[in-house]
Amino acid sequence: MKKALVIGYIWPEPKTTAAGNRMMQLLHGFLEYDYHIVFATTASKTKYSEDLASIGIQEQPIALNDSSFDVFVQALNPDVVVFDRFMVEEQFGWRVAEFVPKALRILNTEDLHSLRKTRQLVHRKGEEFTISHWLQHDMTKREIASLYRSDLTLLVSHYEKKLLEEELHIPAVLVYHLPFLLEAITEKDRKAFPVFEKRKDFSCFGNGRHAPNIDALKYLNDAIWPLIRKELPEAKLHVYGAYLPQQIQELHRPQKGFLVHGWVEDLDTELQKTRINLAPLRFGAGIKGKLTRAMQNGIPSVTTAIGAEGMYGAMDWAGEITEKPNDFAQKAIDLYQNEQKWHKKQQNGLDIINGLYSKEKLLPAFFKVLENLRTNIVEQRAKNFIGQLLQQQSMASTKYMAKWIEEKNKKK
Repeated sequence: MKKALVIGYIWPEPKTTAAGNRMMQLLHGFLEYDYHIVFATTASKTKYSEDLASIGIQEQPIALNDSSFDVFVQALNPDVVVFDRFMVEEQFGWRVAEFVPKALRILNTEDLHSLRKTRQLVHRKGEEFTISHWLQHDMTKREIASLYRSDLTLLVSHYEKKLLEEELHIPAVLVYHLPFLLEAITEKDRKAFPVFEKRKDFSCFGNGRHAPNIDALKYLNDAIWPLIRKELPEAKLHVYGAYLPQQIQELHRPQKGFLVHGWVEDLDTELQKTRINLAPLRFGAGIKGKLTRAMQNGIPSVTTAIGAEGMYGAMDWAGEITEKPNDFAQKAIDLYQNEQKWHKKQQNGLDIINGLYSKEKLLPAFFKVLENLRTNIVEQRAKNFIGQLLQQQSMASTKYMAKWIEEKNKKK
């Protein structure tokens, strides 16, 4: 049986984050293809952490800057190692390369962190984002270095794959577009959705530890919801999400129809009671779990270009895409009241899920690429000179810094 070691940034939380869902999709994919999986992380569990052992995945706590990992990984001798985000590759990539050099090194990005952080910084300054901003950010250099040191990098957004290939000329063999891996929505599923007349109100949901979500909720409260409420005085906005900070909880105003519920066990049931999903994201990256989740529940979404970026290919969007508060509010109101348009946008969402996110189509293609890579890994690494150079530099710097920290910690 092949072995996969997944080194996580945190324990997966599929009930609170899109990243947690994404990680579980990958883990289930490896299970379907008969891999023995070990999930290792330096993080502590939370009440929302998934019980991986219950689905046959070995859980392994590990420590930073500690040679115990070297002993562990050498004994495990995995065929594939997945680093969940570039920061994890920075910490453990050189150890994997040194102690299990034959293992495939896969970088799972979730999103391009550097792109999200740069957009956030530029937004705070009130400037218009440009590619030049991104290229000049230090995190971009770190993330791209991590990509080159890896044998394959997984990107959820086709926009980000195109960005890397066109702006940085990253070789196509080093990057792979693997979006969310979702179950197909059947006609039976569609018929089980509550009909237009049975739905009311608006929804907005997301993890409170994700900066784009907090900005979107404040923007919604300040600039957009008052305009919607003026036209639809009986309508309510239902806000859901784990880890919502105090500043968001304090936005709870029943008299204004702005209801902050926080985390709920069965989010899908709550969402299917609502008619329109609102996601006024002003910065971010990757693809948005809140938007695919809305589609899966038959809800059209009104969002921004950043929100819908990389999500729908050449297909028609499952709702509306707009930027200015007045236009955003008006499109939300129109879609809320127009049953014919609402049904069309709902169908667009089902088509997007089945056409672009079907795990039945995506998983076989991915594991075929993985097997081909395992067969030709020596040749590919030989051609990746920049990766070799960066790996050598990593060994010369990160490795010895880690060893110095380990010795320092022993003396304490």
